Amino acid sequence: MRFGLARLRIVLTYVGTILFVLGFLMLIPFFFSILFAGGQGQDVRTGTFTIPLLISVVVGAACRLQIQRWKGPRDIGRPESMLVCTLGWVAVSALGAIPFSYHLGVSYLDAYFEAMSGFTTTGITMLSGLDFMPKSLLLWRAMTQWIGGLGILTFFLVLIFQGGPSYRLLGAESHKISGKRIAPGTWNTLKILWLVYTLFTLVVTVGLYLAGMNFFDAITHAFTCLSTGGYSNYDASIAYFQDSGYPHYIAIEYILIFGMWVGGTNFLIHYRLITGEMKALWDNGEMRTWWIILGGALLLVLGSRLWMLQSAGSPVAGQAHLHDSFRHSLFQVLSIATTTGYGTRDIASSYFTPLARQVFLVLMLIGGCAGSTAGGLKAARIAILWKMMVQQVRKVLKPDASIDMLLVDGKPLGATEVYRTAGLLFGWLFLLLFGAMTTAALSDYNAIESASGMFSALGNIGPCYISAKGLTMLHPVIKLVYIVGMLAGRLEILPVLILFSGRAWK
Repeated sequence: MRFGLARLRIVLTYVGTILFVLGFLMLIPFFFSILFAGGQGQDVRTGTFTIPLLISVVVGAACRLQIQRWKGPRDIGRPESMLVCTLGWVAVSALGAIPFSYHLGVSYLDAYFEAMSGFTTTGITMLSGLDFMPKSLLLWRAMTQWIGGLGILTFFLVLIFQGGPSYRLLGAESHKISGKRIAPGTWNTLKILWLVYTLFTLVVTVGLYLAGMNFFDAITHAFTCLSTGGYSNYDASIAYFQDSGYPHYIAIEYILIFGMWVGGTNFLIHYRLITGEMKALWDNGEMRTWWIILGGALLLVLGSRLWMLQSAGSPVAGQAHLHDSFRHSLFQVLSIATTTGYGTRDIASSYFTPLARQVFLVLMLIGGCAGSTAGGLKAARIAILWKMMVQQVRKVLKPDASIDMLLVDGKPLGATEVYRTAGLLFGWLFLLLFGAMTTAALSDYNAIESASGMFSALGNIGPCYISAKGLTMLHPVIKLVYIVGMLAGRLEILPVLILFSGRAWK
C-alpha cells in the first residue's frame, strides 16, 4: 500500500505541475478578452477564464507543495510516466472545458468533449454559432489544438522538465517523436522540433494574412492547421471564405493544403529539409508510403468525381471545371489523410461519390506519418503491416528452414515493434467495433454512419458521416465512448489501458 501511495504522489506531482503551467497559459485568452472587451463578439465575463485559471494554479501549487514535504522516493518509471501521460490529458481537458461550459451555457459533458477534441486535435465540435462566438473563446479553442499538436507532454517537457524525467515521460508519447534524435538529449531534440513547429506556424500565418484573412483568423487557422486539428472560427469551416466572397479564397485553400501536409509529415523530415537534405522527401520507406497513399487516394477521389460528372452529362472538360474538382479533391484528401478535418465540401454530400467516401474512411484509419501532429495508425505502421503480409506469402513458397527477416529501410525490424504494431491494430479494430456498435445501439444511424463516428474519434479526425447537429444530440454514453476513443487514439491506446489496470496503482 505504501508503494501505491508513493506512486500516486509521484504522478500527482507531475500532473499538478502541468496544471500549474496551464493556468498561466490561460492568461493569454484572459488578457485578450479584457483588451478587446466591449467589441462585437468579445468576452466580457471575467469568470470565463479566471475560474479555471485559479483552479489550475491552486491545484498545481498544492501538488507541488505536497511533494516538497514528502521524504519518499521521487523517481519516475514507466508505469508512472504512462499514468502521468493519461491523467495529464484528462486533467488538462477537464479544466480546459470550463470556459466553454461557463460562458456558453452548454452541458459540462459537451464542453469536456470540446476540450478533449481540441487537445487531442480531433476537431469534432459540439459547438455551433462559431461565427458570432467571443474571439477569446475561439482563441482558446485554437490554442488547445496547437498545444496538443506535438503532444501535451512534449510541450510541457520543453517548458519545465529539462532533463530528469524527460526520457520516461516522452516514452508515453513516443509515437509523436520517432526515429533518430536531431541533437544529443531528449530535451534538445524536443526544443528543435517545437522550433520547427513554431516556424511553420508563423509561415502559414503570414501566408494566410497576405491571402486576405484578418490577423486573428490567420493565426488561429495556422494553429489548427499545423496541429492538424481542424477547428475553424466559422460553422462552414474553410468553405466560409469562398461563400463570403474573399477574392483570394483559392490561395487560402492552397496555403492550408501546404500547412496540412507539413503537419501530417514527420517533423524530422522537415528538419532535414531545412538543413538542405532534399532527399528526405523520398529516401525512407515511410515517406514513399506516404506519397503512395496521398497519390492513390487523390486519383480515386478525383477520378470518381470526374466519372460521375461525365455519367450525369455535366461539363467535365475545361480548365475551370477540372481545377474546381482537383482543388476540392486534393483539399479533402489532405484534410482527411492528415486528420485535420477542414472542409471546403461536406464529405457526406453528393459532391463526392460513394467510392470517394469509402476512400475517406480508409484514410481515417491510416492517418499521417509517425513523428507528425496527425492521428491514425500512421503510414509507417501501414508499411510494416504490408511487409509482414508479403513476408508471410514468401515464407509459404520457401523451404521451412529458410530465414526471412523483416527489413525496414534496409534494417531488421525488432520483434518488439512487430508485436506492438499488431497489438495496436487489434486494439484499434476492437475500439472501432465497440464504438460503432454503441452508436448503432443508442441512435438511429445506419452501419456506415455509426462506424464513421468512431473512425473520426479514434483517428482524431473530426469529419464523419453524422451531421454536426446530429453529433450534439448523441446519447451521453456515445459521447463518453467517443471521448475515450479520442484519448486512446491520440495516446495509441496503451497508456489509457494502463489507467484502468489495478497493478499500475500498486
